[in-house]
Amino acid sequence: MTNSTVVYPVVLKPDGDYIFVRVPNLEGGYTQGNNEIDAVKMAQDLIGNLLEDKSEYPKPSDSQDIKLTDDEKLVFVSVDLESFRKKYSRTVRRNITVPEYLSDMANEKGLNVSQVATNALKIELGI
Repeated sequence: MTNSTVVYPVVLKPDGDYIFVRVPNLEGGYTQGNNEIDAVKMAQDLIGNLLEDKSEYPKPSDSQDIKLTDDEKLVFVSVDLESFRKKYSRTVRRNITVPEYLSDMANEKGLNVSQVATNALKIELGI
């Protein structure tokens, strides 16, 4: 696992023809799936979407602290947020200002200033 991978306990519960999904550590952490496999995939998508624009993540609960009813099942779901962001994030246009000499040097070297700025932001944000 990379340092961008998060693992959260997820509660699965049968709900008619579906499996209800609850991620106790995330506000708004609810979804559903058609079966257990689909429910886990939906949980991965939910976790990715809820944390996509975050740089700090809620601490996962200890499994012993999660109370289950007889029909609930606890599973652990992992999401590589870096991969999720690469797959689903859209790019936005930002206008930045840099000293002219740096712009000239970047042009001479054929650097993609947007990519350099993106890399710098990732380092600064720790992602």
